[in-house]
Amino acid sequence: MREDKLLRYTLRVDRLLFKKFRYIAESEGRSANREIEQYLKRRVAEFEKENGEIPLEDTP
Repeated sequence: MREDKLLRYTLRVDRLLFKKFRYIAESEGRSANREIEQYLKRRVAEFEKENGEIPLEDTP
């Protein structure tokens, strides 16, 4: 059986802030989920550039 690499995560955020965020995502041609993923990727890349690669154990 193939292990799914996607993680489901519940995010609690101010409703008005999220509506504005969704507007931005849609203006970029992305879903809110994809926009969040892009922000996460950029932030991790910035952190690793400044601090080195983040070591991770192979965990399910």
